[in-house]
Amino acid sequence: MRFAAFEHRQRRRVAVVEEDGTLLPLPGVTSLTDLIRETDGLPGLLAAGAAAFDVPPGPHVSEVRLLPLLQPASVRDFVAFEEHVEGVRRSVSGEAGVPEQWYAAPTFYFTNPHAIHGPHDDVPMPPGSSVLDFELEVAAVIGRDGGDLTPERARDHIVGYTIFNDWSARDLQSAEMRVGLGPCKGKDTATTLGPYLVTADELEPYRDRDGFLRLALTAEVNGRRVGHDLLSNMSWTFEEMTAYASRGTRVVAGDVLGSGTCGNGGCLAELWGRSGRQSPPPLGPGDTVTLTVQGIGSLTTRVVPGPEPVALPAGRRRGRERP
Repeated sequence: MRFAAFEHRQRRRVAVVEEDGTLLPLPGVTSLTDLIRETDGLPGLLAAGAAAFDVPPGPHVSEVRLLPLLQPASVRDFVAFEEHVEGVRRSVSGEAGVPEQWYAAPTFYFTNPHAIHGPHDDVPMPPGSSVLDFELEVAAVIGRDGGDLTPERARDHIVGYTIFNDWSARDLQSAEMRVGLGPCKGKDTATTLGPYLVTADELEPYRDRDGFLRLALTAEVNGRRVGHDLLSNMSWTFEEMTAYASRGTRVVAGDVLGSGTCGNGGCLAELWGRSGRQSPPPLGPGDTVTLTVQGIGSLTTRVVPGPEPVALPAGRRRGRERP
């Protein structure tokens, strides 16, 4: 099944999406996140979705505003593509190659769960940035709480997948990571998810013998293709990343786990790192980005002007006086 969150005639609803784009609203359901938490896993979500076939069909997806898909408690974003690490590391820090430590574990950072944008929402320029970039990823959505999972058990905790655009202010990111912490404001303004939550069973036909989902990924800027890759080029499966995320803690229903950016032009910074110049140029107001993932759909987002940053003083050089 495919699920969407939408607004139509000032009402917020959740629906199953048919192949032709017809929406089948779920009676009484207004939050996909709440539905996932209440149904506790894929079988429960599929059973809840079946109720949509017992009511009259709703509007077509083209007639509604698709809302932010989820309101997750947390968003972990991994960096699972070796090719991406090579290119972006050269672009952001000037260093070549992949750090040996990268191979030891599927590293991730926490990004802002309060900055989730809908599939076709405009995205503002981050305050103080002039070097905006997209990042083409796929996200797994957790459907059941769990801790210290094995990869085998983790499969039962993944309820579905969606497209994940990790918008990145590269100039802010590069500066703040020199402190040895971050990224922070370089990633804080927006994350776009959608257009739909595709349940895990729908993508099983794409799974290869090693457990990876062989999905074609494409990125376009202003109608020109700038990147394409396969999701199966990840170095860890989603089950392995979910197990690592749950180590010593827990994942909870509604959590989002990003794959990290794909290679071969999954973001502009990778291309800049390989060529040594900013071509294509950074994104700015008026630019449009379209990300497409086989089996899931497409996100199309327009970049718009953002607010000016609120001025703050530089850090004070303080003395070392003690009480």
